[in-house]
Amino acid sequence: MSYQLIDTVQCLGHPRLLVLGDLILDRYIWGDAERVSQEAPVILLREERQEVRLGGAANVAHMLRGLECEVTIAGIVGNDSAGSELVDLMSSSGMDCAAVLADNGRPTTVKERYIGRAQHRHPHQILRVDREQRHPISNAVADDLLRATLSRLPACQAVLISDYAKGICTEAVVRAVIAAAHELKIPVIADPASTGNCALFRGATAITPNRLEAHRATGHKINSIDAAFAAGRQLLAEHDLECVFVTLDSDGIALSHRDGTQQHLPTRKREVYDITGAGDMVLAIIGLGAAGGGAPVDLARLANVAGGLEVEQIGVVTVSRDEILTDLLRSGRSRESKLCGLEELKRQLAARRAAQQRIVLTNGCFDVLHLGHVTYLQQAAELGDCLVIALNSDDSVRRLDKGPDRPVFDQQNRAAMLVALEAVDYVVVFDEDTPHHLIEQLRPDLLVKGGTYTDEQIEGKQLVESYGGSVRALGVVEGLSTTEILQRIRSDTPPVTLSHPQLQAQRNAG
Repeated sequence: MSYQLIDTVQCLGHPRLLVLGDLILDRYIWGDAERVSQEAPVILLREERQEVRLGGAANVAHMLRGLECEVTIAGIVGNDSAGSELVDLMSSSGMDCAAVLADNGRPTTVKERYIGRAQHRHPHQILRVDREQRHPISNAVADDLLRATLSRLPACQAVLISDYAKGICTEAVVRAVIAAAHELKIPVIADPASTGNCALFRGATAITPNRLEAHRATGHKINSIDAAFAAGRQLLAEHDLECVFVTLDSDGIALSHRDGTQQHLPTRKREVYDITGAGDMVLAIIGLGAAGGGAPVDLARLANVAGGLEVEQIGVVTVSRDEILTDLLRSGRSRESKLCGLEELKRQLAARRAAQQRIVLTNGCFDVLHLGHVTYLQQAAELGDCLVIALNSDDSVRRLDKGPDRPVFDQQNRAAMLVALEAVDYVVVFDEDTPHHLIEQLRPDLLVKGGTYTDEQIEGKQLVESYGGSVRALGVVEGLSTTEILQRIRSDTPPVTLSHPQLQAQRNAG
């Protein structure tokens, strides 16, 4: 499944998304929580540095920029220095801020976090101070915001609404944006506020409430997957939605569809340092995928990965496509996903190269798999980050004149044996007499060969070296070639026995 998600990431494109919602300026004061104050029983934080980041809907937009999207941001700031700072940060990150308006009647929302480190350990948040107003924006400001937002909407492929209950997402604004997006056939994905007011997003494509928001919206206490599904069904029925993604922190996502389909997408365990921004990341990745027409179940799986990467960081940070791809590549591989066609394999290797991985290729018949094969494949895997086996098809084995009874096992059986090896990342079958075409297409960093070859005898050496790759012969385990094994079988010769020191010596010689 990880490999399918890799394809999904690589096909995301670079759409323009419109993000509407509460714009927040996040300030971080980092320091050493070195002692308790003599003035009061409180921690004394010795400041070391300050940092300013984008928060709320601005953070969703920033995450989309990190995911290589074009972004139009719509919202309200105060006519103050924090508002100017917030707009400057958004503009410098490449966002279109033409739909960001200043309201003289309210301050820019600012969240100030104090983060302390004790005894040189991981830093933790000590205190947060909020400066904000929560009452709805005036009708006049709402009208201006709506006009600016709708003028930008036709150029976008998806709309994300990030509601932090700071008064920007009024019913008039949200309903008008959803209706206009519906007319343009643009998906709308909304993340409700902690109040759980999901009715605001009636008619949207999907919403992404967490446990608390789903509970407050439906009355269901979300203490199980079934309870999350029940909440999802209720939200679908009440608010005319296509999908509901109930995010369940370490339990993943419960996805409910309008047609009654329900899917639980678990996530793997991670070291959690800070949950700040995880919901924004989930909204961003689902919105990006929806812009390209991605299947909701795949978007939920990607959201699990991206949200997991977010909570491994302190504070709110962007997660790149390369980081998502690297994480997917590190996750477990199924045997079925290791066997690839050429075009699929090229996409997989492109993802690995983006993650700075070294690609190793070897080729051969691998008929009657034996210890000699396994030994040299383990060696080959240790020379890079990814081992690809180009497997001769049955027809090409016959053309190699290995004998009238070769191959002993057909290509399906040979491939099945190879993908079962831990050292092997991919197997691709080729029908040509030489691996030249595959090498041209895959361009491995290192071409290796086991057996009695020298570097100069390895087929494809000049081609690999022509683009800067290298070639290496890995040697042979004496007495263990397929031809010799078959000869012993035919002549009823006793098997060869190699002690452990002999095997180690063979490996060292390679």
